Amino acid sequence: MTGETIAAPSAWTARAHVHGGTRSSPPNVLDDADGFAAAFDAHFGEIHAYVAQRLGPDHAEDVVAETFLTAFRKRAQYDPARANVRAWLYGIATNLIGKHRRLEARTLRALGRCAPDPESPGHEDSVARRVSAQSLRPELAAALAGLDRRDRDVLLLVALAGLSHDEIATALGIPYGTVGSRLSRARKKLRALLGEIEVLARG
Repeated sequence: MTGETIAAPSAWTARAHVHGGTRSSPPNVLDDADGFAAAFDAHFGEIHAYVAQRLGPDHAEDVVAETFLTAFRKRAQYDPARANVRAWLYGIATNLIGKHRRLEARTLRALGRCAPDPESPGHEDSVARRVSAQSLRPELAAALAGLDRRDRDVLLLVALAGLSHDEIATALGIPYGTVGSRLSRARKKLRALLGEIEVLARG
């Protein structure tokens, strides 16, 4: 996988720090078939919804299938001392979405050209609904399309997945401070495009 990988093997396996020393990592729940099947059952639905909201439902099935196939192939690299399974899976899915960045931008631009839907939710509704492919307001879709992909990744991992800054940093293999700077930059650009309203302010 290219670009910002989920995490380099050394990053997942090298450290399991606690105050005053080191300890062995907790067991890898993905090591056995039952554990992996449980993770699939627990997280498939929300990972699918996340991908569908970013790429549209027509492309979600293949990307989500590849997400779990990649997770299975790389399960030995997963370190539960570094991140929970859910955040790790979102990291894989986000990196795979990155391979389809042109498709995502086209989808957002197409939504941005649509006439406003009077039944679409207003700004008081939940962040996840506001940015979903089904209810995305045209002006917000167009603004999201104009964001740098890396900034959009962080913004939507907060808005759609509800991941913490620490989880995003680990999942995407980027410094903690970079998460905050990308999120701040994305919010600033959206506010400039949409006006001084509360824009995806969760996180």
